Amino acid sequence: MDAPLPTTGSTVLLPLSNKLNMPIDQVNFVMCQLLALAMAFFFRLYLHPRAASERVRHGLATLLGSYFAIFCFGWYATHFFVQVIASYAIIVLVDTRNVHKYTFIFAMGYLTVCQISRVYIFTSGVFSTDFSGPMMVMTQKITSLAFEIHDGMIKEDQDLTVEQRRLASRRLPTLLQFLSFNLNFLSILAGPSSSFKDYTAFIEGSHYKGWERSGACGRENGPLHEPSPAAAVTSKLLMVLLSLVFYLTLSKAFPVSLNADEAFIASAPLHARLCYLYVSCQGGRPKYYFAWTLADAINNAAGFGFNGYDKNGRSKWDLVSNLNIWNIETATSFKMFIDNWNIQTALWLKRVCYERAAQHRTVATFVLSAVWHGVYPGYYFTFLTGIPMTMAARAWLLHPDK
Repeated sequence: MDAPLPTTGSTVLLPLSNKLNMPIDQVNFVMCQLLALAMAFFFRLYLHPRAASERVRHGLATLLGSYFAIFCFGWYATHFFVQVIASYAIIVLVDTRNVHKYTFIFAMGYLTVCQISRVYIFTSGVFSTDFSGPMMVMTQKITSLAFEIHDGMIKEDQDLTVEQRRLASRRLPTLLQFLSFNLNFLSILAGPSSSFKDYTAFIEGSHYKGWERSGACGRENGPLHEPSPAAAVTSKLLMVLLSLVFYLTLSKAFPVSLNADEAFIASAPLHARLCYLYVSCQGGRPKYYFAWTLADAINNAAGFGFNGYDKNGRSKWDLVSNLNIWNIETATSFKMFIDNWNIQTALWLKRVCYERAAQHRTVATFVLSAVWHGVYPGYYFTFLTGIPMTMAARAWLLHPDK
């Protein structure tokens, strides 16, 4: 058997990695997420806001998240702490009128430097370990909060959209709140991103109250008790298992590596290679379904993600959901696909770029998306070609008869 891939993270699970013939990084990730799921239930049942203070909930969430980061990435987790601490220093020290600009430049700049060093400077061994995923989510959280602080402390309410007014932060976060928001065990490894206001409301236990006061979207008297996430968590965990089965089956039947196989390239006609490329790449989607749906279930199990009630009075747990699998697989347009894929990233791009750009909003948003994703040329090709596709689709929808 081939030697296991090098890692900066823990090697405690190396025997299990060898037995499963899986890279140690993947084993560490899955085991930490399963432990996070168990701790999420504990967090909701035994550290409920009625039973534990905000300080205790923030503190435990931060400590567990930091442990998972160190377990999976080892000393590379230092980058997470540097980005978070430095960003907090900027937020509390810089003039609030410019805090969003300086925070955005630092967070995006530090992320980009780390991505460049990993891809083009340290190209082999443990130095090439991909630690950028958590940093990408932290960058979203940090920059979003900076804009929300600027909205809440500088701008007038009439200059804000309804959503910006809801999310606006009227005071600076404490260090513990900021650490918990960025390093909590619910989202440290696979996200999703969320707003600071929604997260702190969850920690404080006030995230249900607005729905009670409003009559809970169609219920005459509103709920008399907190809605349970049990059904949502169960259905999402079933989807996690189904996604895992699909991924293991498709990746074995249509390995992506065959696309670069010289014998296959030499023997197969172009149309066959293109078809295989499409099928093998589509087979990679369930991997993201697995990771993001599991992350969503973890947040829901802790009680985070409640988003009101549907027209039938059933509780919705999609506040921090990152995808809608059915809509992705049945998408009939490029826009429908991107609206349901990596939803929290799309919201971040909308909130910090599209709604705030003075001009060329679509171009600016796609460029930011490309830079945020990384420094591989394929990212830039994908998102920059998305600009004319989006504009063409928009023009057709506005004038279908032309």
